[in-house]
Amino acid sequence: MATYFSIILVAVSVVTGLVWLAYALFFAPKKGSSVSAEAEQANVNTTDGVNEMPAFVDFCKQMFPIFFGVMIFRSFIYEPFQIPSGSMFPTLLVGDFLLVEKFAYSLKDPVLRKEIVKTGEVKRGEVIVFKYPEDENVDFIKRVVGLPGDTIYYQSKQIYIQSPCETSTPCPPRVAVDLKSMGRSNTEKHGDNLAMFSEKLGDIQHNILRNPRRIEAASTHVVPQGHYFVMGDNRDNSADSRVWGFVPEENIVGKAVFIWISFEFERKDEDFLPTFIPTGIRFDRVGAIH
Repeated sequence: MATYFSIILVAVSVVTGLVWLAYALFFAPKKGSSVSAEAEQANVNTTDGVNEMPAFVDFCKQMFPIFFGVMIFRSFIYEPFQIPSGSMFPTLLVGDFLLVEKFAYSLKDPVLRKEIVKTGEVKRGEVIVFKYPEDENVDFIKRVVGLPGDTIYYQSKQIYIQSPCETSTPCPPRVAVDLKSMGRSNTEKHGDNLAMFSEKLGDIQHNILRNPRRIEAASTHVVPQGHYFVMGDNRDNSADSRVWGFVPEENIVGKAVFIWISFEFERKDEDFLPTFIPTGIRFDRVGAIH
């Protein structure tokens, strides 16, 4: 849906801009510099309504700066996203509305999404939005765990990372990601009473949830060059790189950096309002994402 909206924005910007430009170049009345003020005044009554800009052209003139500005802001600076599921609990909740920094890693054209210029590197621990590799019309949000060349081991709900091996040197040992128990999760917020941990990936400290009742087989993942291994913070309720593989670099949309508003959608059985209407605003959720 986000891709279609980008295409629509580009299309309406081009159409309104071309209509305004064509009128200005070829159809707008030209005023001769030699015409006297008296002659112009004498012709006022006979030219009323003739030189007025057509309504459609005037509409294009007024709307072009708006469409163009929104297109530039959304394509190259920030794009809003909504969290639709609980795979990133407790970091992100259903109803959080995010700003995604589009220029964090590269600038891409808004239609074909081809890279124009590279602006930064993806870092371990960052939360990214990307096109789901199995259906690029769908946007996913996850946390970066493995960088290109890493080997990721997932065993007994613990992440181990082995950095790439340099040529003609011994491979570094795999290192367990730092974890610290934070007790139990909030059942009201997260829908279940789960084990909460503080985890550190790279320089980023964040919380994760683990379900001690769910058993998962150990797995090993070697990250190809130009790809990333991602996981949800709700580790036992997330379809991520453990299931469908790696995220190609060209699929990355941007870095999730800020929650600008967060709505509650709690409903009782007797409520008559549609489920898409918010029941409250969580002001305490507004702020930077870690």
